[in-house]
Amino acid sequence: MEEFIKNAIGFATTYGGKIVLAILVLIIGYFVIRLISKGAGKAIDKTSLDPTVRQLAKKAVKFLLYVILIISVIEVLGIPMSSVVAVLASCGLAVGLALQGALGNLAGGLMILIFKPFKIGDYIETGDSQGTVKDISIFYTSLTTIDNKRILVPNGDLMNATVTNFTAEDLRRVDQDFKITNDIDAELVKKVLLTASLNTEGVLADPAPFARMTAVDDDTYIFTVRAWCRTAQYWDVYFDLIENCSKALSDNGIDDPEERIAVRLVKDTEE
Repeated sequence: MEEFIKNAIGFATTYGGKIVLAILVLIIGYFVIRLISKGAGKAIDKTSLDPTVRQLAKKAVKFLLYVILIISVIEVLGIPMSSVVAVLASCGLAVGLALQGALGNLAGGLMILIFKPFKIGDYIETGDSQGTVKDISIFYTSLTTIDNKRILVPNGDLMNATVTNFTAEDLRRVDQDFKITNDIDAELVKKVLLTASLNTEGVLADPAPFARMTAVDDDTYIFTVRAWCRTAQYWDVYFDLIENCSKALSDNGIDDPEERIAVRLVKDTEE
């Protein structure tokens, strides 16, 4: 017991001051990092960098500051850096094998930063997932769906999969098909659909809308309307185009074959 107490006193005398100093450095360093990160974040936000790059830059600054803090604590404790490097090197292979997936996601995050297939605010689809990009971290990309669910997609998967970016271009095209009975003048249908398209708010005159017969199915003609709009207005134009074209066809006495069949069925039932 006396020997234990003697050794404990000796240890405290030799290393106690270093441990206390290391704890102080750790605590002070934590608050200093918070202040520096906050200031660096404000400075980065004022730059003209892409929002995605700004987010990753902030995280990189914080990561580097914590690395510096850990190295400082090790130095205060008096642990030789050569020993630390040797331990890390010996564990590197095992850690690398254990973190294969994480390293793949890290590489994917860097590739997204370099090639910019999408950015924060874009609406994308990949595999079975789609949504608005809310955050791109080192390992995961966060998507928010239309019904406000959050999806975390590994960056490694994103770089190895097909990604559809719906908002990358300024303009998008809305396509709608309308079934028409085959006893109607095709030129009249084209004129009605084109007029309804041009009168739809958000539809651009250049590129000009398109309305033509694109298929024939038994006693039915299929007319396709294609109209261009600003990407931000896509869904408004999408639904307005359906409503306006359908109403214009009805106002001009142009029937949907399914409606005509329904009318015949009602008359036959009444008779």
